[in-house]
Amino acid sequence: MSDIFKLKSEFEPAGDQPQAIKKLLQGLESGFDYQTLLGVTGSGKTFTAAQVIAAHNKPALVIAPNKALAAQLYREYKNFFPENAVHFFVSYYDYYQPEAYLPITDTYIDKEAMINDEMDRLRHGATSALLSRRDVIVVASVSCIYNLGVPINYLGASLHLNINQTITRQDLIRQLVLMQFERVNGEVQRGQFRVRGDVFEIRPMSENVVYRLDLEGQSVKNLSIIDNTTKNILENLQEIVVFPPKHFVSTKPQIEQAIKNIEEELQDRLAYFKSNGLLLEAERLERRTRYDMEMLHTLGYCHGIENYSRHLSGKLAGEAPDPLLSYFPLKNGKPDFLTIIDESHIAIPQIRGMYNGDRSRKETLVKFGWRLPSALDNRPLKFAEFQKRVGQVICTTATPGDYEKEHSKQIVEQIIRPTGLVDPEIEIRPVYDKKTDYSQINDIVNECERLSAKGERVIINTLTKKQAEDLSVYLNNKNIKANYLHSDIKTFERTDILKSFREGAFDVLIGVNLLREGLDLPEVTLVAILDADREGFLRSQTSLLQTMGRAARNVSGKIILYADKETDSMKKAMAESSRRRKIQLAYNKKHNIEPKTIIKKIESLLGLEEEREENQYFKNEKHNHKKYKNRKDITVRRRNSKKN
Repeated sequence: MSDIFKLKSEFEPAGDQPQAIKKLLQGLESGFDYQTLLGVTGSGKTFTAAQVIAAHNKPALVIAPNKALAAQLYREYKNFFPENAVHFFVSYYDYYQPEAYLPITDTYIDKEAMINDEMDRLRHGATSALLSRRDVIVVASVSCIYNLGVPINYLGASLHLNINQTITRQDLIRQLVLMQFERVNGEVQRGQFRVRGDVFEIRPMSENVVYRLDLEGQSVKNLSIIDNTTKNILENLQEIVVFPPKHFVSTKPQIEQAIKNIEEELQDRLAYFKSNGLLLEAERLERRTRYDMEMLHTLGYCHGIENYSRHLSGKLAGEAPDPLLSYFPLKNGKPDFLTIIDESHIAIPQIRGMYNGDRSRKETLVKFGWRLPSALDNRPLKFAEFQKRVGQVICTTATPGDYEKEHSKQIVEQIIRPTGLVDPEIEIRPVYDKKTDYSQINDIVNECERLSAKGERVIINTLTKKQAEDLSVYLNNKNIKANYLHSDIKTFERTDILKSFREGAFDVLIGVNLLREGLDLPEVTLVAILDADREGFLRSQTSLLQTMGRAARNVSGKIILYADKETDSMKKAMAESSRRRKIQLAYNKKHNIEPKTIIKKIESLLGLEEEREENQYFKNEKHNHKKYKNRKDITVRRRNSKKN
């Protein structure tokens, strides 16, 4: 089999990377189901993983514990594999309030959501790539274990068109409508199409392009990509494949059968409610369900269609749903792809806990007549189901948890950094000094003033979101440019904040839990952890080590722990850091290595700005240079011009 991945990098494996790559590949060849790469911050775990993916020669799923880290990994893998299909898959909600019922106050909360169109596009890009090619890497958050419709239905509903194909105008319109494309007369947005005579304009959900299709008689005369503003042809095509704009798609026979099954379940549930004197619940359930059935019959879709996914997919009660994992290839009935769980010490517990939280909320909805019992099967995977679906797994983390230690066939250490950087020195300062009436806030403000004057960056880790926001305001009032980052901030805003921080738009970044795992910020010279002696989840050995690691990419990196006493977690974290530091210093001395700060290009994590720039360049070049016949030629020309 020929190599499907082409890894591009100006660096060769160095430090501990060569031995780590060799051991991990040997483990995969030996059939190890779980391995762990224990790589310290800044040791190049992502580069090691990329080398393993390229050599293993199979599609890959990279799971990250949060969207900010997923965005960073997406950008890194895009850079490593520019000629392959690297995609991004996270929750597409800017705001999400799940459907819920509070019996104590008799309060029903309807599902409320603000869908981010760009995220939705990226999700469809991932699923359509998985069903059409093998050189695919999908970087996803843990939301990838949620129900996502049935892949065979999604693939079966796709529309494959080529030049000279026989099809009538009415049949094509009908097919697009059945796929749940919306017909419009004005500007065509994603998931919509327009018809003018025998000319079709179709905008797929997964791409920022518009397909134009010209019919002549009853066959396809021309296929092309057009400019959505000028309608000029940008590229002529021989064939196109258009995937449905929704992941939950079903054929008409499937919908008709589903409606029959829903009716049967409804009658059983109504009988149960009435026999127990629960007339309000019976009336509530019948009214809602019959409305949904009517919508399904008329439109083939309804609000909350995912709650009927068991009936639409023909699955049995309790059977595992089909998440993103189901879109990856199988070989002899077994997963034929590699799974990399980044920062596994936090991602694995998240995956373990998602089913129970979802189940508790939906059981209440079912009990009080807001949903049929089959809604319970619209859910994330149970952990045991997840384990069966992922095939071979490599966990990457600087702080392995109990699960990794118990299940990994081997734990491969990667302590030596290619840059020669060593773990930063750690200093403990008091939270509050009674003698001088001097607090941790007074001290960190002085540090921020000193370092910002030198153009250096500071990360401050707080215990609460409110404290992060208040401290940001306080520092700005002191003429210290600061910003905060926490889970209430939208995905795109998070990536913009991190990029602005690296660019120097502000000097101090304050956060709670998002400023821990994996964030690559080589400009940071100081990490300050406030209230480090508050033993708990946010100040555990793992959390302290991960947070301290943010200063490990700069030769001037330093850690300040503000604490009035040394907790067990602090002692263990400092001891582990000291152990690693001794190994690193000894290696540098033996090989005469001078540590160097990591130099990393500052770029948009999701690449949307670059994509818009490339689209505009494409339009201009197509007009000015007729000899460049297709998009690939022009893209190569643009990238070469940028290098020069």
